Amino acid sequence: MSPRRKPPRARLLDERVRRYYLGYDEEGRLGRDPFHHLEFDTTLRYLERVLPVRGHILDAGGGPGRYAVALARRGFNVSLIDLMPEHVEAARRAAARAGVAHHLLDLRSGSLDDLSFFPDSGFAGVLCLGSALGHLVDPVRRARALRELFRVARPGAPVFVSVIGRLSLLSSSMLANPREWQLDPAMYRRIERTGDYDGQRGFAPCHFFLIDELQEEMRQAGLRIEVTVGLQGLVPPYPKQIASAARRYPKAFRAWRELLYRSCEDPAVVPFSQHFLVIGRRPGGLPARPEGRRGRSRRVPRTSG
Repeated sequence: MSPRRKPPRARLLDERVRRYYLGYDEEGRLGRDPFHHLEFDTTLRYLERVLPVRGHILDAGGGPGRYAVALARRGFNVSLIDLMPEHVEAARRAAARAGVAHHLLDLRSGSLDDLSFFPDSGFAGVLCLGSALGHLVDPVRRARALRELFRVARPGAPVFVSVIGRLSLLSSSMLANPREWQLDPAMYRRIERTGDYDGQRGFAPCHFFLIDELQEEMRQAGLRIEVTVGLQGLVPPYPKQIASAARRYPKAFRAWRELLYRSCEDPAVVPFSQHFLVIGRRPGGLPARPEGRRGRSRRVPRTSG
């Protein structure tokens, strides 16, 4: 099946996303410092807890392959698709360096809202992480992308979607970007009202989500919601200060990090995490595997349903 032709505005916004990431080190982002590593480590804990023991996983919007390689190291077969051909090649190189290239079965460039090269019910788990979904500002494209994630997941398979939280962005923006508030307060009012940002100031075009909003969009695609997680939890989005504290007080930082893991599902915490993760499941199929069946997984305490 040939890829769907994009309308002009979709092509424009995709090009802005592409231009942003051409100048941004996405390959190094998740390991850059303790703050960014929290997003990766918390996500990986939930992947280990929820994914089946083995199978073929789709990493949709998988960027330069940080999660794909981590899962390949754990014995999964992985297919990856990303808007950026440069990210796809970076994922290929990362897999070769890690000695797991044979586990990356299909790497290709493409859009989340057109996964037509992948078969129905083809994957034991589907990932859409790091706000890849958020870069589809148009709600029609997001809905189509979520339906595609549902379609390619096997009955009973988990679907993981992480995004940037709107309330976290707004609560931290005055200290993080006071100049932008000075120059364009209307931009933040638009984000507050709609969640939409067209990429006019620095960051790539993105839709910033409220929790109920993402959960409902996933339900509309047919997914059953299981759990919602604040990936950075209680941590304020100030990477330099977090990195300094981790260096100066490593024992205290480790203890604090365990508190973050314990509280990351608390409904009062999740909205103010910079990124949050919603885990859904395509109904049908076999029951989810019991927690702890994978020998290398670690139990993640739950603080709420």
